[in-house]
Amino acid sequence: MAKVYNQEVYVQFLKQHGFVFQSSEIYNGLNNSWDFGPLGAVLKQQIKQALYNFFIKNKADVLLVETPIILSELVWKASGHLANFVDTLVDCKSCKYRFRVDQINAEIKAKKDWNSFKVNCPNCHNQNWSEVRDFNLLFQTEIGVVNNDKRLVFLRPETAQGSFINFKNILQAKKRNLPFAIAQFGKSFRNEITPGNFLFRTREFEQFEIEWFCKPDDANSLFEKQLIMVEQFLQTVLKINPELLKKHEYDQSELAHYAKKTTDFLFNFPHGLKELWGLANRGDFDLKQHQEFSKKSMSFFDSELNQHFLPFIIEPAVGIERLFYALIVSSYRREIINEEEREVLSLPFDLCPEQIIVLPLVNKLKKEAFSVFETLAKTRWRVCFETTGSIGKRYRKADAIGIKYAVTFDFESLEDNAVTIRDRDTLVQQRIAIKELPQWFMKNGQ
Repeated sequence: MAKVYNQEVYVQFLKQHGFVFQSSEIYNGLNNSWDFGPLGAVLKQQIKQALYNFFIKNKADVLLVETPIILSELVWKASGHLANFVDTLVDCKSCKYRFRVDQINAEIKAKKDWNSFKVNCPNCHNQNWSEVRDFNLLFQTEIGVVNNDKRLVFLRPETAQGSFINFKNILQAKKRNLPFAIAQFGKSFRNEITPGNFLFRTREFEQFEIEWFCKPDDANSLFEKQLIMVEQFLQTVLKINPELLKKHEYDQSELAHYAKKTTDFLFNFPHGLKELWGLANRGDFDLKQHQEFSKKSMSFFDSELNQHFLPFIIEPAVGIERLFYALIVSSYRREIINEEEREVLSLPFDLCPEQIIVLPLVNKLKKEAFSVFETLAKTRWRVCFETTGSIGKRYRKADAIGIKYAVTFDFESLEDNAVTIRDRDTLVQQRIAIKELPQWFMKNGQ
């Protein structure tokens, strides 16, 4: 069974090696806000590139868009977020902890249900509760410079609505038949009352959402097809350990207000089996709502059927930070080699922030080794160079940050014009001629 460590192990590991830092740390930190460091920022970018390559690139029926963070208040009124995007919360008066009521008891769905249950505080075990309240999760702000002319707006809680309101614009510009998809990367914001669990739930996060528009009769088959695509991406591109994944289909009583069907890919995070990637059949809810509130037609004309109708929407949606966290948990391990512990981040080669490291055996060989680095730096791979510390310590550090191959220039290299390549995962070493390095990595870079 795959080993999952406690959360603090990942927090400290990622900080130590420059992946993720506490935001505003020099000012005692901002609760549940995280900065991506030099390695983390590159890894996050590689995850996004992998998503683009797999789901969008060279796909004639998938179109990429970018829409603003700030949208009209009417968008959120039409979508139902102003009325329905709430958490039902309660405070423990004894220990001052705040909880979502469904975290205390999954059977409690709304304020009216609270009094039917006698529950103890999970933290202090008392029954000294405040009144139950609903909190809207939208971040409010204002636009306008004059006080009496300011207008209330909201930071988007999802990218999807920006895609929906542009459905007709894109249809007219690109002349697509059904099914086709609008995909979008972008920042979203949710005023989470109880954020936590590291990168799993934050107030500011990045999403990747695809909105597939299809005929109502095709929705079920398209849903199943996208389910397969998501699973393929997780297992063949990110190479997530399948032991850590589980599919969960929601009961009708558990569905969001817009959904006809939802299936989640759950991942075994340090805090438990939780949602990683959701797939929803949103029906025609969104287009119908925007048609009603905007008074603009959102229908699609099918020339074969000679009729107008509102397409159904199939939506795969994932948070980039959650994918990042899941990838770290799946890839990280500790093991004993020759009575010494080493940390290993077994990332797929294409995702490694630094893929190849060039190492002179000793500093005397720095100049010659750097020439090898310069040769490899002209290729498409991400290459780095390191001279600090013994060769053993440099190997260990390279393993920990996920570098797949270490290229060592030693004294023999001066004679045979070859270097030693060491594999991060197998620890196998082999001798390769310097002039053959680009071809070797082209063949073995995987």
